[in-house]
Amino acid sequence: MDRKLYIDGRWVDAVAGTTALIPDPATGEPVGTSAIAGLGDVELAVTAARRAFPAWAAMHPDARAHILHRAADLIDQRIDAIADLLTREQGKPVPDSKKEIAFGAEVIRYYAEQGRRVFGTLRPASNAAIRNIVTEHPVGVVAGIVPWNYPVDLYAWKVAPVLAAGCVLVAKPPHETPLAIAMVVQCFEDAGLPPGVLNDIPGTGQQVGAALSAHPGIDMITATASVPAGQSIMRAAAGNLKRVSLELGGQCPFIVLDDADPMEAAAAAARRAFSNMGQICIAVNRIIVSRGIHAAFTEALVEVTRKIELGHGVIPGVLYGPVLNEGVRTRVQRHLDDALAKGGKLLTGGTVPKGEPWDRGYFFTPAVVDAADDDALALTEETFGPLAAIRGVEDDAEALRVANALPFGLAAYVFSGDLERGWAMAEQIEAGAIGVNVNDTSELQAPFGGWKMSGVGRELGPEGLHAFLEKKHIKLKMRAQI
Repeated sequence: MDRKLYIDGRWVDAVAGTTALIPDPATGEPVGTSAIAGLGDVELAVTAARRAFPAWAAMHPDARAHILHRAADLIDQRIDAIADLLTREQGKPVPDSKKEIAFGAEVIRYYAEQGRRVFGTLRPASNAAIRNIVTEHPVGVVAGIVPWNYPVDLYAWKVAPVLAAGCVLVAKPPHETPLAIAMVVQCFEDAGLPPGVLNDIPGTGQQVGAALSAHPGIDMITATASVPAGQSIMRAAAGNLKRVSLELGGQCPFIVLDDADPMEAAAAAARRAFSNMGQICIAVNRIIVSRGIHAAFTEALVEVTRKIELGHGVIPGVLYGPVLNEGVRTRVQRHLDDALAKGGKLLTGGTVPKGEPWDRGYFFTPAVVDAADDDALALTEETFGPLAAIRGVEDDAEALRVANALPFGLAAYVFSGDLERGWAMAEQIEAGAIGVNVNDTSELQAPFGGWKMSGVGRELGPEGLHAFLEKKHIKLKMRAQI
């Protein structure tokens, strides 16, 4: 694919940007090219969005829902082609790509219906002649910043509630993985989306992301990004006090209590640590294990991890692919080297495969390290790659202290054979979502987002729609009663 920018209902060349080659991370071969927006393209996109906003906001919610449902249906119909392209540009295996795209379509359908449920309220008043009417209105022009690790899914998390709420969107897809998103945008166009309601301009965070964050024509920004990127967005957004919704990085603890099933917990930890090669904001980073089960759990985790076979994601049966690029691989190696220098023991993995077909791609064998010092990078920073670090604890109190020790709070996991014990632990963990005996915390109808440095605001659930609505209070005085 050789994709362009999508502005005001048309695919156009970048007037102020460049063109980027998009390589296959498994082979290094080109998958396509993408126009990369510049500042002039940002102006065109924002202008188109502002022009389209009044009519889209005034459209009946049922009509907006019809377009969203049609777009979701088209995504489902084209899922094989979208998944193949997503795998080739991002690296995740085709089954994972299909799962991501299918969930994205469900998100769009969910918000199509949620948008039909926006209603006002009549509030009590202190005077019998007064009526207090509270109504909800779309916030306006929204900028959406999407990451490269789950580009289609997280694109849906933004475009669906924004459009369902009656807002319009200027989206900045990731410049690393913009191709599959272009096919999704085409589905919206083919579904009858009016020009200017969705504008799609791939670009870098330093230029396009920064420009959107500071632009006075943008009323709100929603972004999934790293903590430093989120801080930059927030500072830039302060210029016109635009609303922000930020889902930022985490350093997610996975607590294994001494009454857990070690095999079950190990299998769950391995999948959440190494799925998508650990390039997930809710990936398992720190594994906090009670001493009584430490040996059994560690042995089971090493066994599961050693069975992981890497390959090109388009090959049937392959469940684990490459990381995105050399930058990811370098960061993982740096975190691993640091852990080993600080007392850690490498239990398995942590190597770059040699020979064909590995030399052409960005492969790295999933690594498990144990007993590193608490200040090791693998235990304090988000690796965002295939590395899991084990940290032993004496009791539940120490497990909780270690879990809450960092300034991040996106997600956490607790495995225990005693549901009440696991629940009690979950209620005291400082994070936006906790999985108890389950290794995933995202759920379509529940809010998703972080505490502390891991973000502001929530996506998914009804909260994900109401983030894009402004409340208005109309106070009126009635005439004298009959």
